[in-house]
Amino acid sequence: MIKILLADDQALVRAGFRALLDAQDGMTVVAEASDGAEAIRLAERHAPDVALMDIRMPGMDGLTATRKMPAAVKVIILTTFELDEYVFEALRGGASGFLVKDTEPAELIQAVRVVAAGEALLSPSVTRRLIAEYASRAKEPRTTAGLDQLTEREREVLTLVGAGMTNDEIAAKLFMAPATAKTHVSRAMMKLAARDRAQLVVIAYESGLVRPGWV
Repeated sequence: MIKILLADDQALVRAGFRALLDAQDGMTVVAEASDGAEAIRLAERHAPDVALMDIRMPGMDGLTATRKMPAAVKVIILTTFELDEYVFEALRGGASGFLVKDTEPAELIQAVRVVAAGEALLSPSVTRRLIAEYASRAKEPRTTAGLDQLTEREREVLTLVGAGMTNDEIAAKLFMAPATAKTHVSRAMMKLAARDRAQLVVIAYESGLVRPGWV
């Protein structure tokens, strides 16, 4: 059973999400929060698998709450606009991905399942565009701890992850088995202390391995 926490300051939005998610096999909404501080308290109490987190809430916003969430909770950021200026910071802060609020119900359900299974929710074109836009504002690449521990092949794979490629696409480009590509991605995540693939994309941009405009 996938346990879900809803965090949004609009009761009507929460009610809509709850009705949709509770109706699915294998899903249950265990708590609702109207601000970030409440979301953290409820996450610690109910230990949800996934939190659907609105960014713009009164008091503690979703960005701060995402950073303070228990490590075991996978966060999906909910935003009204695809290029919300805070989404990049949320991904950097540990979110597993984001969805616009008017996404189709089937996409929301699939997103919860994907993130609960430990995968990152990346809408490749939107996420690449968003990260490229905000990474381009940085004056110099950031020094990333662990980057020097990557093998040459792992750096190559990390670059392709940053370009938005799936494991299958990486495998085809580098002439390796998909399982091998997955292994390289997993090792890069471990060495860079990245929670998931979304953070690998952020690291690839911030470290300068991928430059805005390349993808």
